[in-house]
Amino acid sequence: MTTDASDAWKQWHEQRVEGVADPYGPLALTATHWAEDYPEGRLPDIPGNWVADEDGVVLTAAEADGLTVDGRPFTGEVRLSADLGPAAGSRVALGAKRLVVLVREGVWGVRVYDPGSAARQAFRGIEAGPYDPRWSVPGRFTPYEGTRTVRLANADGRERGFDLAGELTFTLAGQERTLKVAQQGDGRLWAVFADATSGDTSFRFRFLFPPAPDAEGRTTVDFNRAQLPPCAFADHFICPFPAPGNTLDVAVEAGERRLS
Repeated sequence: MTTDASDAWKQWHEQRVEGVADPYGPLALTATHWAEDYPEGRLPDIPGNWVADEDGVVLTAAEADGLTVDGRPFTGEVRLSADLGPAAGSRVALGAKRLVVLVREGVWGVRVYDPGSAARQAFRGIEAGPYDPRWSVPGRFTPYEGTRTVRLANADGRERGFDLAGELTFTLAGQERTLKVAQQGDGRLWAVFADATSGDTSFRFRFLFPPAPDAEGRTTVDFNRAQLPPCAFADHFICPFPAPGNTLDVAVEAGERRLS
């Protein structure tokens, strides 16, 4: 059983490294521009005019700007909503770069993904593991009666709301511990946590995505699959910091630790 779990972890780790190194993966992000910071519509090093309102971003461009929309050279005006899929599928491009429209708490922005980014060229891998079954333990999810929104500092220095769905309880290193977690659309849980290694032998915090709990709230808490947040790969992500109480007093010597 341990061998099967170890093999599955190795496959997971390899897929993580491949995803990070993808031409439009997190290492390719070179900028995040918030439209409210540029009311005149001129974003740094991006051609065209980008003006946001409540419903989206209006892009106006000339032929000389060299932009494409939906794969075709673009001139004129188009209203853009948020790109919800992978960066590679964004509607707007500038050569090999992808310009991704996003919105956070009603604030619109544009991200630039460049396959030629310095971070992507310098990438040598993710320091992680090795797999250890002691770091995979049973957990129980207890949902709140309703979503609880907390204000958390983000990696870009701003504070934003974060929706917590409940608490995940498990026993680790002989003690019962609890993490406050969000829940994703597919049912998976999402914990943003720190531990005694954070900022020392691992990144300052990490993400964990336990499987969707069953009807009785049971799931598996496998810290072998703790992963670096996107902001470990590029400074332009806005990752939330751990919620109060989500710093474990144990050294989690498992999962992804830092860039190689």
